[in-house]
Amino acid sequence: MSARASLTRRIGRYYLFYAAGFFSLVAMLAMAEQLGLSARWIGQIFLFATIAIYAAIGVMSRTSDVSEYYVAGRRVPALFNGMATAADWMSAASFIGLAGTLYYAGFEGLAFVTGWTGGYVLVALLLAPFLRKFGQFTIPDFLGARYEGHFARVVGVFAGVLASFVYVVAQIYGVGLITSRFIGIEFEIGVFVGLAGILVCSFLGGMRAVTWTQVAQYLILIVAYLVPVGILSYKVTGVPLPQVTYGKVLQDLGVKELELFSEPREHAVRVQYRHRAEEYARKIADLPESLAAERMAQVQRVNELRTQGAAAREIAVAERQLRDLPRTPDEARVKWERARQDSLSRTIPPPPHAEAHPGVDRAAQESARRNFLALTFVLMVGTAALPHILMRYYTTPTVREARRSVFWSLFFIFLLYVTAPAYAVFAKWEVYSSLVGSNIANLPHWVASWGKVGLVRIEDINGDGILQLAELSINSDAILLLVPELAGLPYVVSGLVAAGGLAAALSTADGLLLTISHALSHDLYYKIVNPEASTQRRLVITKSQLLVVAVVAAWVASLRPDSILFMVGLAFSIAASAFFPALVLGIFWKRANKWGAVSGMIAGLGVTLYYIVRTHPFFGGSMAEAWLDIHPISCGVFGVPAGFVVIAVVSLLTPPPSAEVQALVDDVRLPDGEKNRKQALTF
Repeated sequence: MSARASLTRRIGRYYLFYAAGFFSLVAMLAMAEQLGLSARWIGQIFLFATIAIYAAIGVMSRTSDVSEYYVAGRRVPALFNGMATAADWMSAASFIGLAGTLYYAGFEGLAFVTGWTGGYVLVALLLAPFLRKFGQFTIPDFLGARYEGHFARVVGVFAGVLASFVYVVAQIYGVGLITSRFIGIEFEIGVFVGLAGILVCSFLGGMRAVTWTQVAQYLILIVAYLVPVGILSYKVTGVPLPQVTYGKVLQDLGVKELELFSEPREHAVRVQYRHRAEEYARKIADLPESLAAERMAQVQRVNELRTQGAAAREIAVAERQLRDLPRTPDEARVKWERARQDSLSRTIPPPPHAEAHPGVDRAAQESARRNFLALTFVLMVGTAALPHILMRYYTTPTVREARRSVFWSLFFIFLLYVTAPAYAVFAKWEVYSSLVGSNIANLPHWVASWGKVGLVRIEDINGDGILQLAELSINSDAILLLVPELAGLPYVVSGLVAAGGLAAALSTADGLLLTISHALSHDLYYKIVNPEASTQRRLVITKSQLLVVAVVAAWVASLRPDSILFMVGLAFSIAASAFFPALVLGIFWKRANKWGAVSGMIAGLGVTLYYIVRTHPFFGGSMAEAWLDIHPISCGVFGVPAGFVVIAVVSLLTPPPSAEVQALVDDVRLPDGEKNRKQALTF
């Protein structure tokens, strides 16, 4: 038996014991719940026990060796690197956000599944084996060597840090959601509590600790993802295979949608929301007088309640409403416009779940189709350009293992992505058949629990005491986490899902923080500022920068800039526009030179950032400024072509790269020993 096979078998035994121990913990908590253990204790045990496991692996894998810290010693077997890559990939966006997006977007949400899965085909064909053949530590390493100097490296560092930072903010946001709900603390505090779990592995052992922790995290997250929907499938259909049975439920859901959307009380509620939207429009048009009148009316209401001896709770609600009024006309305009848009969104029924490219007219349908294709393109290309994913293929022993690792990555990711559509269908079926139409006074207790963290909102706008669909608002990031409670499953299943979501967020956050710290310490400090730095100094710089970036990212996440899936999509657009053209042309076109690459990376990234600022409300933009009605999440669809065109044009107008660089391209692109027997294809 070879040493590599022996290593794989030994590691497999370790993780078999680990899996057995984790399943034993789940079984014990299930029995404890039957004996009366509170839900709060179950949630806390799940979260803290799993974080303790990851911390233990991080401590045992701590290292001060540069190769181990940056690329895990380049000896991770393909099977386990595939599991680690899958965990690194299946972030809070995939685990938490994807099911919620499919719940609301239906067919349109399949752009995420198609784009992300197709992206790994690009990774396998265009990048992973060639970057592993190059054999350095980071993507800027390749850019610096291929494009002859530090200019391309610095641009790569900036783009990599920006994309990874946006991505890691989304992961920490997901950690905050989970900890705040299942530990019972404020969201802003939960963000920083979860940060401790993120830092322990990446801080102590770098890529070595993160790799072996991510294998453990994958086992937890995939079990946590498959078990609840399997139980729900059995409850609804009698068959515990949701991937097979959700098609029949989808047909029944279509019938249920027609009944629900045509129900008279549902229609009346949507009319009331239309009147509210019109009232907000009037108030916005009458600013600043409308704000003064609103404040005066609220003050008068508080005084009347006090003089009439109203209940203390009613007075407190009125006083809070007075405090929450906007302070300035500009603040009122922003707040009321947001409320107007929310009311408008409730005036029309959601699109049928299975309808492709829905729209009220031909133009709207064409817009939906363009956005579907644009998002699929950005996610595919972004997948093939994400630095923290591409870095994983530096950890395999050989180029052959890198290719096998991509196969295993796809297999392990497939298990989740083939299940996500089933999650959305079963969750929507439960909401439409069990929750909508219920007496609001008798709603399950989980509605109030999720309402406290702002992810579930109910408003009885017509005062009939019955919950209509338009009166229910569930944040897309909460859909998956509340499925066990929605289906009436034991709370231990909810704790399991929370542990899985935490594993997904922690695994990706670790990989992203390593990418950022490596870019700053290795590519910027060691390669440019101080090439004589000792190994110890390099690791100290890496860890200190990792800590600073993590704290800043947690602070940004506490501001709740947008949904998890949108922030992740933006990171993909940034990575796609900055890296994909330069990497692909750097491998397959010897004529691409440093001036073309630098110009193309700056142009692609510049177009992408310009578009997001013009169109996203967080930056004061508006969709009225959009090109071809493309949504901000797909802004990279303009940056990627710009990058390719600029690299090609500038490279052809400037001198070709040196003979040494062209030889490097041949060496990277061809298997060992074949360079002298085959002529590389050039353009």
